[in-house]
Amino acid sequence: MEITDLISGERVVCDREVASKKRAIEVLSELLATGQAGLTARPIFDSLIGRERLGSTGLGHGVALPHGRFQQSERAIGAFVKLKKGVDFDAIDRQPVDLIFGLLVPDHYTDEHLKILAYLAEMFSDRAFCQQLREAASDQALFQLLGDWKPEAINLP
Repeated sequence: MEITDLISGERVVCDREVASKKRAIEVLSELLATGQAGLTARPIFDSLIGRERLGSTGLGHGVALPHGRFQQSERAIGAFVKLKKGVDFDAIDRQPVDLIFGLLVPDHYTDEHLKILAYLAEMFSDRAFCQQLREAASDQALFQLLGDWKPEAINLP
């Protein structure tokens, strides 16, 4: 899988200012609807918030992966926001979140959904990579970093 299968440059935003988790999810919902025929932000927001009510998607170390399912979506889509200042996201380490990758998957995705989340979890557990994202100064720089990231090869004996 390539991250560019999920995101496009128009769905990546650098240094957005928001004051709350709810507003961050609203921004993600708007981005996820961008360029997607038949998708609007409000039902996407409802899906993401519905999942968030089951438990925070804040992974810790300033990262959150809000995700939801949606009938009208034909394929998985993503959006990424780097916040100018972290917000409380009820993360497991209680640290503010400033890197947020939103994911929307079709209802019929089951295994694919879990594989994408595992890929994203691996990506955002790379601390050096997250630091590079935090240092990026533009939407394009973020998109380039996301597109260039590769999982570490597993070294078997």
